[in-house]
Amino acid sequence: MNVLMKYIEKLPSFLQMILNISLFLVGLILSFLLLKETWSIFSYVFLYTEADKNYYEFTEELLVFFLYFEFIALIVKYFKTNFHFPLRYFIYIGITAVIRLIIVDHDDAKNTFWWSIAILVMVGSLLIANSKLIKREN
Repeated sequence: MNVLMKYIEKLPSFLQMILNISLFLVGLILSFLLLKETWSIFSYVFLYTEADKNYYEFTEELLVFFLYFEFIALIVKYFKTNFHFPLRYFIYIGITAVIRLIIVDHDDAKNTFWWSIAILVMVGSLLIANSKLIKREN
């Protein structure tokens, strides 16, 4: 029984190690995709002719770039804050994702209205999360 308790006590450390390794690998993959997206944006700006340019696609690529950037920043913050994900980073990612959705799919005015209400709710949540009552970062 004593041996079993020893293993059970080590289980959280083992699971934390697996989580950290997985997040590190996800960070590497996202960094590669961020570099790929950066190349895509630069090639769009400098290599495409005016006839080939589609500004909706460019805006979509730019927002995907920011999503990669925010997820990488979230992973970095996780390691810097002693294995804690700040809530406000998830809200930033949500706002960026909904803005991208509005830009990509803006055909239906009702949906666009509801998505903008969702952004308003997330901005309100961000104000609450940044208040001194909830802020936990050191």
